[in-house]
Amino acid sequence: MVSTFVPEPHLLDSPRGREWPRLPAPPSPTRAASPAPGADVVIVGAGPAGLAVASALWHHGVTDVAVVDRTGRPCGRFFDRIDRLGQRVLRSPYEHHPGVEGFRDCELLDFARLHWDRLTPTERREIRMSQAGHRSVVPVDVFDAYCAHLVATHHVGEKTWQAAVREVEPEPGAVTVRTERFSVAARHVVLCLGEERRPAPESWWGGGRPPSGVSYWDEPVPRGGGRQIVVGAGLTAAHLIGNALAAGREVHWVIREPGERFQCADVNSAFFRPEGRARFDRVGWGERLRLMGQFRRASIMFEFRPMLERAEAEGRLVVHRGETVTRVSGGARVHLAGGRVLGGDLAVLALGTTPSIGTGLLPPELVGERDGWPSLDERTLAYEREPRVSVVGAAAGMALGPAARNIDGHRVATARVAAAIAAQLRHGTVAPQRVVARV
Repeated sequence: MVSTFVPEPHLLDSPRGREWPRLPAPPSPTRAASPAPGADVVIVGAGPAGLAVASALWHHGVTDVAVVDRTGRPCGRFFDRIDRLGQRVLRSPYEHHPGVEGFRDCELLDFARLHWDRLTPTERREIRMSQAGHRSVVPVDVFDAYCAHLVATHHVGEKTWQAAVREVEPEPGAVTVRTERFSVAARHVVLCLGEERRPAPESWWGGGRPPSGVSYWDEPVPRGGGRQIVVGAGLTAAHLIGNALAAGREVHWVIREPGERFQCADVNSAFFRPEGRARFDRVGWGERLRLMGQFRRASIMFEFRPMLERAEAEGRLVVHRGETVTRVSGGARVHLAGGRVLGGDLAVLALGTTPSIGTGLLPPELVGERDGWPSLDERTLAYEREPRVSVVGAAAGMALGPAARNIDGHRVATARVAAAIAAQLRHGTVAPQRVVARV
């Protein structure tokens, strides 16, 4: 007989909004309205990837850095999205964090242990699980406080500026980052753009904004009861369903696959280890595409399984498995391939995300887009056609493998990028262009 371990769902109920000790902010001169017109490095995006890069550069002695972010708050958009979903724990374990490798620094597990008295018994058990080498999950509250700790100890906040980047333009001697308010000329630029929501197919309603009663997962969900339709098979959909059930709604869940996929991590854990990345390195472009398609598929944390199964058994959740959406119309009406039409008070689309690879900021010929991915030098994660610009985050997927989109993938990418930039700045050189041919 084979037994299956299903983690208990109370891990999903970690408190949010606790007060955490904060390091005193160092005295600083009056802040200017915009950064200096020139910098050694400009980081575009202040999410976990941007925070990791800024922290790593600080350890390398690179301090002339400007971070440009649409919110102006390190990890602001990241936590805004999490809180909109009501998410209380991260899927990533304690060993996945935006801290710095190879330097004396406080890691996420150490930070949590330092604040042991603020943790619930369930959260403390997760720490013990992590110390024993078993799967663990991290409370959003702990991760939020840890990111604030990194911001303070690596002086990232004082280097972060709010602006929307319009263009990244390579010029002789510099790469200029242009925003709606200011421009900064940098010796090197790192794009930490994250991922954007995947839009619905144009055939569903003709493109543009969704019809009335239909919204995307990262938009506010109106309060109230009634029936809610959720389209999508991933962790975001699970959070939307949990919120709707808690609000007393009847939920209809549309899944294109034959059934739900429950797994611990968002990608196979082998790709977080050096041997997993080496497996990815050894194959050509076609096999990499296949692996990315296989291991970047939507899945849900095991902790949701008891709640979803109970709701379905009680009739509060109706799951439409193996159903393809053909059209979405006003009034929250979702048309399925078999001819059935689901009607509700609200339809929310959780169709996943797509990596932002620099298209729209850099000239297309420099991005070198191929099958949705940029052409990168795999040693430095710089663009092959513009080595003064690098990427960290999901856009490095075809260089690092499926784990590139995960927080631990950000740390691995950061180690390469920060070391390459620091060496370039020390020696006053730019890494030579190298075109990698793949079959």
